[in-house]
Amino acid sequence: MINGDKKIEAEKTGTLYVVSTPIGNLEDITLRAIKTLKDVNLIAAENTTHTKRLCSHYEIGTRLTSYNQHNHKTVGPVLIERLKRGEDIAIVTCAGTPGISDPGALLIKMACENGICVTPIPGACAAIAALSVCGLKMDNFLFAGFLSNKSGKRKKELQELASEKRTIIFYEAPHRIIQFLEQLHEVFGNRDITVTRELTKLHEEVVRGHVKEILSILSQREPRGEYVIITEGMEKPQEEETMPEQLEEAIKKMLMEDMSIKDIADSVSKIHNIRFRSAYREVLDLKRKMEGA
Repeated sequence: MINGDKKIEAEKTGTLYVVSTPIGNLEDITLRAIKTLKDVNLIAAENTTHTKRLCSHYEIGTRLTSYNQHNHKTVGPVLIERLKRGEDIAIVTCAGTPGISDPGALLIKMACENGICVTPIPGACAAIAALSVCGLKMDNFLFAGFLSNKSGKRKKELQELASEKRTIIFYEAPHRIIQFLEQLHEVFGNRDITVTRELTKLHEEVVRGHVKEILSILSQREPRGEYVIITEGMEKPQEEETMPEQLEEAIKKMLMEDMSIKDIADSVSKIHNIRFRSAYREVLDLKRKMEGA
């Protein structure tokens, strides 16, 4: 039931229920979510095949319709019209809470813009589940979700987040996880992170350590499942660090030996206790000077 002004609004139109579903283990669903899915006129599912299994398990006979990133422009307005006529609709994603890194957010926005009542049915969320076991600071965090699937743009997005003091939550697909961690190491340095996959499932895995350690572990196996990566924030504001003259000479020598910028910066940061990003920037500047000389 909706209280106050929202109750009056709900009597004019149907209600869009934003229903959280399990992220793996089918038992991770609330009694209210099951009741809502049974009572609504229609379930708008990101993946109908996936949602059919959930409905079958809990004997939910409500009709399903597909609503996803490929058809949201055509299906969205149709769902809004049905809501305007007084029908109740539940929106569900493949796993977790709709609207978080999925097209459900677009339908929710349309409903709000059309004066339709939107009600949350809370439950599982991969980001919060991963955060709860990460072992890093949890009192203040930033959800970044999926970054760009294009390497150059993704690196730029990481650079914009590098000075963030809060714990950061990322999502990544299995076929990009290694490249993501390589870029994370290049931009953020060797910070403490936690990587999770298959949470609540049989092969649940939580790996904690420095970026380079986890890269080494994951590089030795075939990546499977969606990943949640949680990285610690920058503890202190970044300060400019100057390189001793003799260190500059050593860097120039390594550059002349055709070592990569990343390898030189990694070596310098470890041996001389300098932040990786400061070392990387210095090596890059010296390389440019040498090329322009």
